[in-house]
Amino acid sequence: MAHDFNNILQSMMGYAQLAAQDAADRPELHEALNESSHGGERAAALTRQLLAFTRHQRMEPKNVNPDELIRSFSRMLNLALGEHIEYRFKGAGRDATVRVDPSQIEQVLMNLCVNARDAMPAGGRLMIETENMTIDGHYCRDHTDVRPGRYVRISVTDTGCGMDRETLDRVFEPFFTTKEVGKGTGLGLSTVYGIVSQHEGAIHVYSEPGLGTTFRIYFPVVDGEAERGSGREIETSRGGTETLLLAEDDAGVRDWAGNILLSAGYRVITARDGEEALAVIAEKASQIRAAVLDVVMPRHDGAEVADALRRAAAPDTPILFVSGYSADLITDKRKHDAHAAFLSKPCSSAALLRKVRELLDGAEEV
Repeated sequence: MAHDFNNILQSMMGYAQLAAQDAADRPELHEALNESSHGGERAAALTRQLLAFTRHQRMEPKNVNPDELIRSFSRMLNLALGEHIEYRFKGAGRDATVRVDPSQIEQVLMNLCVNARDAMPAGGRLMIETENMTIDGHYCRDHTDVRPGRYVRISVTDTGCGMDRETLDRVFEPFFTTKEVGKGTGLGLSTVYGIVSQHEGAIHVYSEPGLGTTFRIYFPVVDGEAERGSGREIETSRGGTETLLLAEDDAGVRDWAGNILLSAGYRVITARDGEEALAVIAEKASQIRAAVLDVVMPRHDGAEVADALRRAAAPDTPILFVSGYSADLITDKRKHDAHAAFLSKPCSSAALLRKVRELLDGAEEV
């Protein structure tokens, strides 16, 4: 179901983005198309929330410095909070590394901050604070969801209306909400809980009516330095002139991706399913420099097409797998393949072009 829905969203969002670029000189139409694209993004976020709660959302963990991650995301948080909320961040001041998926931790922070904003309709203060700490056995006896060891604790504190005991007891339940009908899905905090749990972390909440709320999240510290670029990055969309094989069974997604790649200068050979892709490979393998493949297709899946292309062309031919399914469908062999990558649907035009270019440039450097 998520796969089919993501394919639909990919077509809607992709063509809305293309049309908005063409309508740059018509402000009202441009704004309407942007709103359509943003609606698709909200639908995609809801899908991710459902997958996160069920722990089927794909993770791309990296070694991250939490302070750097939060600082890089602070501008986005400020925009979401609005001018009536005073936002402050206080870092730990000492480097510590946690292994997390940066985009999912940003989702956790955004969900918590939006909840805090809604609890302060007349304005207030929001503080995010990080601390390096060691948890001992005594603490674990009262909090059975953590184990002794070194942690980074991220606290999110607001001066809002607070919660009573009955609300606190149900705060992480899916579809539980105290907001008016149409104002919330009841998935925000259950999503937070799912993501934190998926990272082998813990989350505790403290609140009283009229005294605000504090969420405290614990992530285990790992050895090693934070990877470069673990915060938010600006997507680049440099194109090229190479010949690409594009195999995708959804016509809307195939046409959108083909148009994006063609407009960036690539020569694109399309295939409607796995069998058609194999026919293209048999005839034109020597021309193909990389492939963009849907993971699940009729009559031979993406992995089979990739293997055939590498046998016929070169064993290190770059492969970009694209799917609305979880990356768990990609085998461990593929996950450790330096010349392969995975991109989740729905994705932006810039993300598609960036991934393709990274794979091609990486192949040239070898």
